[in-house]
Amino acid sequence: MQYRKFGKLDWEVSALGFGAMRLPVFNGDSSKIDEPEATRMIRYAIDQGVNYVDTAYPYHGGNSEYVVGRILKDGYRQKVRLATKLPSWLIESYDDFDRYLNEQLQKLQTDHIDFYLLHSMNKNNWSKLEGLGVIEWAEKAKASGRIRYIGFSFHDDLKAFKQIIDANPGWDFCQIQHNYMDINNQAGTTGLRYAASKGLAVVIMEPLLGGRLVDPPQSVQKLWDTAPTQRNPADWALQWLWNQPEISVVLSGMSTMQQVEENVASAGKSDINLLFAGELELIDKVRDQYEELSPIPCTACEYCLPCTNELNIPDLFGIFNAGKMYDKLESARDAYARFVPEGKKASDCEACRDCEEKCPQQIPISEWMVHVDNVLSGRKNYDNYLEV
Repeated sequence: MQYRKFGKLDWEVSALGFGAMRLPVFNGDSSKIDEPEATRMIRYAIDQGVNYVDTAYPYHGGNSEYVVGRILKDGYRQKVRLATKLPSWLIESYDDFDRYLNEQLQKLQTDHIDFYLLHSMNKNNWSKLEGLGVIEWAEKAKASGRIRYIGFSFHDDLKAFKQIIDANPGWDFCQIQHNYMDINNQAGTTGLRYAASKGLAVVIMEPLLGGRLVDPPQSVQKLWDTAPTQRNPADWALQWLWNQPEISVVLSGMSTMQQVEENVASAGKSDINLLFAGELELIDKVRDQYEELSPIPCTACEYCLPCTNELNIPDLFGIFNAGKMYDKLESARDAYARFVPEGKKASDCEACRDCEEKCPQQIPISEWMVHVDNVLSGRKNYDNYLEV
């Protein structure tokens, strides 16, 4: 296992961290974790040198923390630094901070959390928690020994990311979504470097974009096949991240022992500046090829917003495009069903065309909305919608 500097701390973290969000389950029910297999997987990773385990209050229907707590018995708790997250969306009062932390300590069967994150920070969640005094509370929790270090996980734009970092000089670390396809998405590469310049350790989530980078379309695989050094697509994605000195640890949510073994092996071969210029250029070509597979030329500039019907047009196009780009139609349909509320679907577009007048890409948005809903609602497939 390779180890890396963790921000300002006098401690080195394993290149690979174990994310307990996608543990093996029974019968496809995410709340029913296959605990014997999860135990085998996490303990194997720790035995191979992984020293960072990450979970959160809502993972696996609230059961991940219970299971992780049991897995880390028999001396394994002493071998790792443990991370979990405050469920920011459930916080309504200052007293809730202690209530949830104490519950998590009990579930995890530990007297302290090494790395405690404010979960899923965006400008709205941050504004709420800041107003309730979360920073003052966090310092008291650190002083009491219940948490050692404080950070946040993030899902918003670069401006919000910088605002949150600058609001608290006491941040120890942050967790961002990053991979070779997301260099300009959310915090992006600019945010990664900004956080590192402030001395924060940067933890990476979604390194494989929820598995979408593992089994690429044929046109992408043909590019990978041209590389002098052969790697599988997952290894390419991980090595691209580990190549960057600003990154402290890459989390992987592993569901099978094979994934654990392969990722541990990849981490063992990792290093900063491992990839040479030609390999980095190849990854750029792969990114370009994926983007060429995107049907709608939306750049998520948001000039189309606000929509008069309060639809999030870039998000709707993003779900549609991702399903086509990564050849993951069912995943796109699942995201549409789960994360786009009723009344905010593409079918709710009233074709007023106000957004089209503001779109720099001159996208016929109202026409695309019909196709987006037809495909993501299951009435049509990508191969039988009409090009606009």
